[in-house]
Amino acid sequence: MKQFAANSCGATAIEYALIARLLSNMILSGVTSVGTKLVTFFTTMSANLK
Repeated sequence: MKQFAANSCGATAIEYALIARLLSNMILSGVTSVGTKLVTFFTTMSANLK
């Protein structure tokens, strides 16, 4: 029972999963923001070329 209580492998895996989730959310929001700005930029450029 003491070995089971002292085992922290599961906690470490959960911590890594939370960190990975946080990083993926940050990357996704950054890519979305850049994509929105690029769409605006190219729409403006297209309108100016006509």
